[in-house]
Amino acid sequence: MALIVISATGEDEPGLVAKITKEVAERNYNIIDIEETVVRGLFSIILIVEIPDADIGKLPELQETYGKLERRTRLLISVKSYKEGRRPAESDFSVITIIGKDRRGIVARVSGFLYSKTVNINRIKMIARGDFIAMELHVDIKALTISKTQFREELKSTCGEMDLGVIFQPESRYNKAKKLIVFDMDSTLVEGETILQIAEGSGVQKQIAELTEQVSNGQIDFRQALKDRVKLLKGTPVAFLEKVANHMSLTPGAEELIQALKSMGYKIALISGGFSYFTDHLKERLGLDYAFGNKLVIDEAKGILTGEVVDNLIIDAKKKAEILTWLAKVENVSKDEIVAIGDNNTDSIMIQNAGLSIGFNPKKILSIATDGNIKQNIFSIIYSLGIPDKKLQSMSQKGMQKEKK
Repeated sequence: MALIVISATGEDEPGLVAKITKEVAERNYNIIDIEETVVRGLFSIILIVEIPDADIGKLPELQETYGKLERRTRLLISVKSYKEGRRPAESDFSVITIIGKDRRGIVARVSGFLYSKTVNINRIKMIARGDFIAMELHVDIKALTISKTQFREELKSTCGEMDLGVIFQPESRYNKAKKLIVFDMDSTLVEGETILQIAEGSGVQKQIAELTEQVSNGQIDFRQALKDRVKLLKGTPVAFLEKVANHMSLTPGAEELIQALKSMGYKIALISGGFSYFTDHLKERLGLDYAFGNKLVIDEAKGILTGEVVDNLIIDAKKKAEILTWLAKVENVSKDEIVAIGDNNTDSIMIQNAGLSIGFNPKKILSIATDGNIKQNIFSIIYSLGIPDKKLQSMSQKGMQKEKK
């Protein structure tokens, strides 16, 4: 048996696949590989067809037949002998998701970077398009000239220079359906740091801001810094906490992302080094399945903070990871079925225990440990979850609408 390749491109219309394959079927030829797509009303198809060796001499006749079909359908059709292309014996497939505001030169810049690292692109598709784009590249990194870790960091850097987010993950993990999504709260699910908003009402914002920044960058111990900051909040009225809770500003796209994930059956958890007063509020507001935070001690009689936090329940980086492990057991999910999203050093151990780790505008100390980082609209996380295109298309417009405002 011999192989031929039939390819066609042109304006889409109903019945094109049937018309093209009819000629193959009538000759009792066998299609051993096929791929067809329609992009913005433009049709393309490639068929690898097995034919008897004796029929190779009939190739001009087949070309003439398809020439007639070409004139009837406004397609450009090619029929020729198949020559074996590059097919490595071994492959190492990965998926790269690129997300951000559209600009000229993205494909050229990224593909040039991949070429420089001997990474082969097998398929590219646009999964969101407009002012904000999401693009998916399926690549083979078997011939990679550097370590995967170094490649991932250089890829982040290249995309970061274009103000783009990027997520890199093995294709096997990408294809594994996710079941549990875990978020940090401050500067991730909500804008800013809630402790700084409390501090505004207590006149200690500068001191607390300095400690918070050092904690986020991993410069000082979280547990002690938390106690020191809470001590500065002594005497703050609980009524002020309620005011902060009611005016918490969600990160753009967060509400739309949560609702989309819930509609598809994902379990959603919030694990925060912030305070349960606010995580509980968000759990009720967004309909989350789980919420964990540090518990402030309140003088109920006076209605004020005592300046203490429940010591044996402090949620630091280690505790976040322990809670994630507990959730995995409760929900009966594997590591590869978990996604963790955070922004600073307190999320570092937690993300290492997730199948997919994403930094949202992350501090440098966290950025280097994640599978990828995103900016701007947190809804764009959805493009890295391997959700079918049809579902993505139905959710994208609503999910990204705040980005345009």
